[in-house]
Amino acid sequence: MTKPLGYYTSYTPGDESLLERVQEEYGSAFEKMTKREKLSIVMILASDISARLDDGAVRGEIYTVARMMADQLSPSDQTGVIEAIISQIRWGQNAEPVHHS
Repeated sequence: MTKPLGYYTSYTPGDESLLERVQEEYGSAFEKMTKREKLSIVMILASDISARLDDGAVRGEIYTVARMMADQLSPSDQTGVIEAIISQIRWGQNAEPVHHS
């Protein structure tokens, strides 16, 4: 993350929020966290957001695709996939859930 946390969130310096405390502790670009720690936050937040959604179950094939990506892609390509998916979740269109009969 080359831009500060406030670029990506509603955080405003001086707002005394959780994001301000996190930025003070770990830096405006999380530079005081290891890559593993950053990925752990991504995993936990993604799990929380997913649990809050009410748009149907995840198709079994998606778990297979994810496992194949984990097994066959380089860490750099895996990170690229994460970035692409985050961009789609935040700014892009999402497909309607497929319901198999």
